[in-house]
Amino acid sequence: MIETKSILIIEDDSKITNFMSMALKAKGYQVISAPTGKDGILAFCTQSPDIIMLDLGLPDMDGNEIIKEIRNVSQIPILVVSAREFDNDKISALDAGANDYVTKPFSMGELLARVRVMERFIVRENFIQPESIYHFDDLTVDTERRRIFLGQKEIHLTPLEYKLLFLLVSNCGKVVTHRQIMKEVWGYSESGDSKSIRVCMANLRRKIENDTSHPRFILTEIGIGYRFTDKK
Repeated sequence: MIETKSILIIEDDSKITNFMSMALKAKGYQVISAPTGKDGILAFCTQSPDIIMLDLGLPDMDGNEIIKEIRNVSQIPILVVSAREFDNDKISALDAGANDYVTKPFSMGELLARVRVMERFIVRENFIQPESIYHFDDLTVDTERRRIFLGQKEIHLTPLEYKLLFLLVSNCGKVVTHRQIMKEVWGYSESGDSKSIRVCMANLRRKIENDTSHPRFILTEIGIGYRFTDKK
């Protein structure tokens, strides 16, 4: 029997909440709703949802503060659904700890697809120990032996290229921002030199992608960062 997933919608617009709730319930999800940030945090603490869908522009508190509070105690998948469409808004939410970001207005097909991706984060967190070997199509990343294979051919990476690849594959399906990359790979607490990321990324793609103009593995989120495919 497939376990029903529960989704907490933190959204102050009742029409949008009802629209999303109807579509989610039709697909078999349980839905909990909260019109304010404080109500949302309370529902998160008392009802233990599997996924959170969060609007940033709430009447009582900013959505990014909610993300930070939740991230202090949980890695529950958080999908931001917001009318804020500027890159800086998306980057701030992702840096705060959101897993993904959908801009209003949205199609329900896209939203449901993003929710399915969030479900894979649940599985990864609850049932799978940190992986030592990742498989993506014909790409294999063996983190225990620090060896990379494309088909049967071993790919040799520089230490920075390896750190970048490991960061991306260990967060596959999740947007990793430029700021997060600079912090985890180069050790800079601020944004640092974005040119370093572009150069390292170009070199890495040349080594693992068959066609760098149409990458299969490392996808660009323009102005924000990168996402490694979650297709295995």
